[in-house]
Amino acid sequence: MIRKCRETDIDQILEIWLSASIKAHAFVEAEFWVSKVNEMRDVYIPASETFVFESDNQIAGFYSLYGNTLAAVFVSPSLQGRGVGAAMLDDAKSRRECLQLTVYRENTPSINFYKKQGFISLGEQVDEQTGHPELVMEYYC
Repeated sequence: MIRKCRETDIDQILEIWLSASIKAHAFVEAEFWVSKVNEMRDVYIPASETFVFESDNQIAGFYSLYGNTLAAVFVSPSLQGRGVGAAMLDDAKSRRECLQLTVYRENTPSINFYKKQGFISLGEQVDEQTGHPELVMEYYC
Protein backbone atom coordinates (compact mmCIF):
# COMPACT_ATOMS: atom_id res chain seq x y z
CA MET A 1 0.00 0.00 0.00
CA ILE A 2 1.27 3.46 -0.87
CA ARG A 3 0.19 6.24 1.47
CA LYS A 4 1.18 9.75 2.48
CA CYS A 5 3.96 9.69 5.04
CA ARG A 6 3.20 10.32 8.68
CA GLU A 7 5.42 12.02 11.24
CA THR A 8 5.94 8.64 12.93
CA ASP A 9 7.48 7.25 9.70
CA ILE A 10 10.53 9.51 9.72
CA ASP A 11 12.96 7.15 11.47
CA GLN A 12 12.20 4.30 9.06
CA ILE A 13 12.41 6.69 6.09
CA LEU A 14 15.82 7.97 7.21
CA GLU A 15 17.09 4.45 7.81
CA ILE A 16 16.05 3.42 4.28
CA TRP A 17 17.48 6.60 2.79
CA LEU A 18 20.85 6.19 4.49
CA SER A 19 21.32 2.47 3.80
CA ALA A 20 20.14 2.74 0.19
CA SER A 21 22.23 5.88 -0.45
CA ILE A 22 25.39 4.21 0.80
CA LYS A 23 24.68 1.09 -1.26
CA ALA A 24 23.77 2.89 -4.51
CA HIS A 25 26.44 5.56 -4.26
CA ALA A 26 29.58 3.68 -3.24
CA PHE A 27 31.56 6.24 -5.24
CA VAL A 28 30.68 8.87 -2.58
CA GLU A 29 32.13 8.51 0.91
CA ALA A 30 29.62 7.00 3.36
CA GLU A 31 30.42 9.82 5.80
CA PHE A 32 28.89 12.28 3.34
CA TRP A 33 25.51 10.51 3.56
CA VAL A 34 25.74 10.20 7.35
CA SER A 35 26.40 13.94 7.56
CA LYS A 36 23.16 14.65 5.64
CA VAL A 37 20.73 12.71 7.87
CA ASN A 38 19.68 15.71 9.97
CA GLU A 39 19.23 17.84 6.85
CA MET A 40 16.99 15.14 5.38
CA ARG A 41 14.97 15.02 8.64
CA ASP A 42 14.70 18.77 9.20
CA VAL A 43 14.69 20.28 5.69
CA TYR A 44 14.16 17.98 2.72
CA ILE A 45 11.46 15.61 3.95
CA PRO A 46 9.31 18.39 5.52
CA ALA A 47 9.59 20.52 2.35
CA SER A 48 8.42 17.67 0.09
CA GLU A 49 5.32 15.58 -0.42
CA THR A 50 6.53 12.20 0.76
CA PHE A 51 4.78 8.88 0.24
CA VAL A 52 5.69 5.49 1.66
CA PHE A 53 5.22 1.95 0.42
CA GLU A 54 4.03 -0.01 3.42
CA SER A 55 3.87 -3.79 3.64
CA ASP A 56 3.16 -5.79 6.79
CA ASN A 57 3.33 -2.62 8.93
CA GLN A 58 6.88 -1.95 7.70
CA ILE A 59 7.98 0.75 5.30
CA ALA A 60 9.65 -0.87 2.30
CA GLY A 61 10.44 2.38 0.50
CA PHE A 62 9.49 5.99 -0.02
CA TYR A 63 9.49 8.72 -2.60
CA SER A 64 9.37 12.50 -2.34
CA LEU A 65 7.97 15.07 -4.74
CA TYR A 66 9.02 18.70 -4.71
CA GLY A 67 6.85 20.37 -7.32
CA ASN A 68 7.43 18.35 -10.50
CA THR A 69 10.76 17.08 -9.23
CA LEU A 70 11.02 13.50 -8.10
CA ALA A 71 13.44 14.43 -5.31
CA ALA A 72 13.86 10.94 -3.87
CA VAL A 73 12.99 7.32 -4.60
CA PHE A 74 14.49 4.84 -2.18
CA VAL A 75 13.74 1.18 -1.46
CA SER A 76 15.12 -0.73 1.48
CA PRO A 77 18.18 -2.59 0.12
CA SER A 78 16.84 -5.95 1.31
CA LEU A 79 13.62 -5.41 -0.72
CA GLN A 80 15.06 -4.06 -3.96
CA GLY A 81 14.15 -5.89 -7.15
CA ARG A 82 10.65 -6.84 -5.95
CA GLY A 83 8.60 -4.15 -7.72
CA VAL A 84 8.46 -1.64 -4.86
CA GLY A 85 10.31 1.06 -6.82
CA ALA A 86 8.19 0.54 -9.94
CA ALA A 87 4.98 0.74 -7.89
CA MET A 88 6.13 3.97 -6.26
CA LEU A 89 7.08 5.47 -9.63
CA ASP A 90 3.66 4.57 -11.05
CA ASP A 91 2.08 6.33 -8.08
CA ALA A 92 4.28 9.40 -8.56
CA LYS A 93 3.43 9.50 -12.30
CA SER A 94 -0.27 9.52 -11.40
CA ARG A 95 0.24 12.66 -9.29
CA ARG A 96 2.06 14.82 -11.87
CA GLU A 97 1.83 15.54 -15.61
CA CYS A 98 5.58 15.34 -15.89
CA LEU A 99 8.45 14.48 -13.58
CA GLN A 100 12.11 15.45 -13.52
CA LEU A 101 14.90 13.89 -11.52
CA THR A 102 18.65 13.78 -11.25
CA VAL A 103 20.67 10.60 -10.88
CA TYR A 104 24.41 10.15 -10.57
CA ARG A 105 25.98 9.06 -13.87
CA GLU A 106 27.91 6.38 -11.96
CA ASN A 107 24.63 4.88 -10.67
CA THR A 108 24.03 2.70 -13.74
CA PRO A 109 21.41 0.40 -12.14
CA SER A 110 19.20 3.38 -11.27
CA ILE A 111 19.66 4.98 -14.70
CA ASN A 112 18.59 1.71 -16.33
CA PHE A 113 15.61 1.47 -13.97
CA TYR A 114 14.45 5.00 -14.82
CA LYS A 115 14.86 4.37 -18.56
CA LYS A 116 12.79 1.19 -18.23
CA GLN A 117 10.12 3.31 -16.50
CA GLY A 118 9.97 5.73 -19.46
CA PHE A 119 12.36 8.47 -18.37
CA ILE A 120 14.63 10.07 -20.96
CA SER A 121 17.92 11.88 -20.41
CA LEU A 122 17.85 15.63 -20.99
CA GLY A 123 21.50 16.29 -20.25
CA GLU A 124 24.19 16.25 -17.65
CA GLN A 125 25.31 18.51 -14.80
CA VAL A 126 27.63 18.32 -11.81
CA ASP A 127 26.24 17.87 -8.31
CA GLU A 128 27.61 20.83 -6.36
CA GLN A 129 27.69 18.93 -3.06
CA THR A 130 29.69 15.90 -4.22
CA GLY A 131 31.33 17.06 -7.45
CA HIS A 132 30.03 13.96 -9.24
CA PRO A 133 28.29 14.18 -12.63
CA GLU A 134 24.58 13.46 -12.75
CA LEU A 135 22.00 13.04 -15.46
CA VAL A 136 18.87 15.14 -15.62
CA MET A 137 16.00 12.86 -16.64
CA GLU A 138 12.36 13.55 -17.43
CA TYR A 139 9.09 11.67 -17.80
CA TYR A 140 5.99 13.01 -19.52
CA CYS A 141 2.77 11.28 -18.53
